[in-house]
Amino acid sequence: MTSRPTPPTRSTVRRTARKPAWKTALGVFFTLVMLFPVYWMVNVSFTQTRDLRADPPHWFPWDPTFEGYQAVFSQQLPALGTSLLIGLGCVVLTVAIAAPAGYALALLHLRGGRTLNFLLLVAQMIPAVVMAMGFYAVYNNLGLLNTVGGLIVADSTVAVPFGVLLYTAFMSGIPRELLQAARVDGAGAWRTFRSVVLPVSRNSTLTVALFAFLWAWSDFIFASTLNRNGDLIPITLSIYNYIGNNTTQWNAIMATAVVASVPAAILLVVAQRYVAAGVTAGAVKD
Repeated sequence: MTSRPTPPTRSTVRRTARKPAWKTALGVFFTLVMLFPVYWMVNVSFTQTRDLRADPPHWFPWDPTFEGYQAVFSQQLPALGTSLLIGLGCVVLTVAIAAPAGYALALLHLRGGRTLNFLLLVAQMIPAVVMAMGFYAVYNNLGLLNTVGGLIVADSTVAVPFGVLLYTAFMSGIPRELLQAARVDGAGAWRTFRSVVLPVSRNSTLTVALFAFLWAWSDFIFASTLNRNGDLIPITLSIYNYIGNNTTQWNAIMATAVVASVPAAILLVVAQRYVAAGVTAGAVKD
């Protein structure tokens, strides 16, 4: 007769769950190190111009000023609006291309699907500088330089390969019973995509949309190459214009960076749960 295992007591569970103090301290230390640039950005945004080159530097804004933020709201609102327009346009174009492409690769059994997936992976490895040079030559002939539409297309070329791969991974794991039920009801491939596959792929769509928006929002390489002399420039290029030959408005630069970081931070916090589900979608199949 075998004896039953003794259930763990509450103190044993606590000792097991409790992490060593040095691991907690190490985690806090690395977190502070990674967040220090963010703190320094905020600190400099409130620092007086005369104190920007102080030696030693001011670790806290003892005499804070809002002149940097005044410059943001008086000079940078058009640039913020342009970045918002480019970001939303990139989201729409990326989802419109990546979702049907992922559906076709995952569920329609296209010839050469594996080859196309490999080419999409290779496309993500091409440096953005190389792509920008190629776009410049093409846009110069088509008259698309210094246009918002040209930037939307250029930024989408980075987001689309990621979106197609993510959609393909998720849609490959959709139960075939759903698709068969749609076919029994008389739905064709396009209606099945619109009515069944796309609603089920909500988390993947939010992940692709967030990636596309953040890339377009933070892009500087394409903006500086393809839209340097445009009437409407994004916020990254507008920040760069603060840097002059003789003066550098660091408090205005940092204040603009703080304001420009707010939409991205809000989106990441709000969509974190959906992004985690979308990235891991299709990783494990039943």
